[in-house]
Amino acid sequence: MKIGVLTGGGDCPGLNPVIRAVVRKAIQNGHTVVGFTEGWKGLLENKYILLDIDAVSGILNRGGTILKSSRTNVYKVPDGEATVINNLKESGIDALIAIGGEDTLGVATKLYKAGVNVVGVPKTIDNDLSATDYTFGFDTAVNIAMEAIDRLHTTAESHNRVLVCEVMGRHAGWIALHSGMAGGADVILIPEQPFKMEEVCNVLRKRHDRGKSFSIVVVAEGAKWDEADQAKDGMVLQDKELDSFGHVRLGGIGNLVAGEIEKRTGFETRATILGHIQRGGSPTAFDRVLGTRFGIFAAELIEKKDFGKMASLKGTEIVAVPLEDATGELKTVNPELLQVAATFFG
Repeated sequence: MKIGVLTGGGDCPGLNPVIRAVVRKAIQNGHTVVGFTEGWKGLLENKYILLDIDAVSGILNRGGTILKSSRTNVYKVPDGEATVINNLKESGIDALIAIGGEDTLGVATKLYKAGVNVVGVPKTIDNDLSATDYTFGFDTAVNIAMEAIDRLHTTAESHNRVLVCEVMGRHAGWIALHSGMAGGADVILIPEQPFKMEEVCNVLRKRHDRGKSFSIVVVAEGAKWDEADQAKDGMVLQDKELDSFGHVRLGGIGNLVAGEIEKRTGFETRATILGHIQRGGSPTAFDRVLGTRFGIFAAELIEKKDFGKMASLKGTEIVAVPLEDATGELKTVNPELLQVAATFFG
């Protein structure tokens, strides 16, 4: 059997461990593996490389993806679906493993319904895919953000400042919540719960009133001011241009929040935007192991011809779930978890 592999969407730590595991397991089972470069773009252009044992040697600890990636949407390209199906046939690909998040797996779901033998591996540092407890990359991103918050504490305390740390999280605040709790943040702002700027400032004022002359605010990039608040309405955008999946580029809410805090409270306030630092570099041990388990499981699904499924972490077990379940709805933060974090606000 000839198996194709691709990585789509944003890169994240743990992709290379998945690729490595797929290749090792598939070759062990007597199959050939090729990797389509730059995600769905590579499949549309029929660009791929041979993935043998040597090709994946030494990549376990490397961030990013040796196959490279893109945000190409097959269904935004004229005759995209037909082109993909034809290229798979011409290249002799018997089955395809798509590694990606909501958008990549959404395309995989449609291709499966069109007759392509495809299985999925969930990837998103935002941890917002509903069909799995955790996705690889999330643990690394949280640890990077937590370390940054730890470092911000010392500067905040030394200069009697409020420091705002903006982290990733378009529609779900998992990174902000976990890193904020682990880093001892005094306020955490997430997309799931629109906030009032004056309430945030009141928390900081009370903290200062009891003798704490510095504070840490963690805000997800997709966090929103409450519509009733006149300060700001909706998500903060870098620009209004859409990618091929209809997403806008977020970023900048950290600076706006910092500006509002300083204006309303008089406390010196600065912002730090972590951005792509969160998804770069070497994966944590957890993400290396989870990616490895996902990759082996995906190869086993191919071996069993159990297509249209995705590897999923449920508790401590890796199980198969329908691809469609992964993209049905986003997994957002439970309000009860935010209330746990709120115990330590102020």
